[in-house]
Amino acid sequence: MRRFLPLCLALAAPATASPVADVLCAPTPQMQTKLETQYGTTRTASGLRDREQVMEVWTDDSGDWIMVAAYASGTSCIVAMGEHWTDTKNPA
Repeated sequence: MRRFLPLCLALAAPATASPVADVLCAPTPQMQTKLETQYGTTRTASGLRDREQVMEVWTDDSGDWIMVAAYASGTSCIVAMGEHWTDTKNPA
């Protein structure tokens, strides 16, 4: 989890009117590149929240996870992160 801290600091940007105090946003292509190439995560789950937003879960092999809100505007924001992700549908 600590290795994601530099990602958070690198992508830190002011967020407007968000209920999450520490929302970190970047253009979607930049966010995806950092998550895939620098941090070794893959998008393992996604779901449509509404017409303008897709929620994504990115995980790595050690179980660290990041939840990202991807907006139709082309911006993606990290809204939560943690450790010990478990796939309950297909447990290892």
